[in-house]
Amino acid sequence: MIKSGWGKEAFDNSAVEKIIYLSDGLKVHGFIARPVNAGNKKFPCIIWNRGGVGQSGAIDDFNARGIFGQLASWGYVVFASQYRGNAGGEGKDEFGGGDVNDVLNLIPLADEVPVADTKLWGIEGWSRGGMMTYLTLTKNNNFKAAVVSGAISNLDYQADDSRFTKTFLKDILGYEISSEVKQKFYERSVMNFPDKLPKHTPILILHGTNDERVTPDNSIDLSKKLIELKIPFRLVLLEGGDHFLKSHRKEVDEMRRNWFKKYLV
Repeated sequence: MIKSGWGKEAFDNSAVEKIIYLSDGLKVHGFIARPVNAGNKKFPCIIWNRGGVGQSGAIDDFNARGIFGQLASWGYVVFASQYRGNAGGEGKDEFGGGDVNDVLNLIPLADEVPVADTKLWGIEGWSRGGMMTYLTLTKNNNFKAAVVSGAISNLDYQADDSRFTKTFLKDILGYEISSEVKQKFYERSVMNFPDKLPKHTPILILHGTNDERVTPDNSIDLSKKLIELKIPFRLVLLEGGDHFLKSHRKEVDEMRRNWFKKYLV
């Protein structure tokens, strides 16, 4: 099933392992993937940020083998977090709060992977993971390339426009109209501080025009800000694409692969 879903190379040319690592003193669960039969060659590193919230969206072993195995087969060492409080990890998922450190704290792990080129880093995120990617980029300017798909850039807009978003925001952030919650929305929405994004990290922004979970306005409105700030990016709106871009999978994979191949050198 891995081979049929992600390709023979994803299965044959990669190794995927579960990890437990420390982040702010918490034991957080995640994954590392790497190419196999690499010899003495070193490979660029990519952080992959999952979507969802809490256990919803946690990466199981099957999907990890496919998603991360595919990236590793392209010639990358992959690091991914389940975020604190999920999949058996300690702490509580904060949906873009302290758990952004769970992403940043993956970076030192590369020193323990012999095939990892610790000087070359990319980052990718889907949905909530796209929000995590944006927030990570505002705190670390060493990434050479970024890819986001169906990414949240404006929680204020999402809370008003998406029933799906309303549901999980209430569970995680205590969604009520209050100054405290509004501040949380602000701090997690890169639309409010796009100037904090690094000027030299090119971002590939993918979004389906029929995405009802994270509306495409998130990516369109942010793109206008990126133009003003002269931050390099490419926006691709996929006609009829849903939140998961299921009908555009091959096209999306090709764009992702070419983006990292172009910039992670």
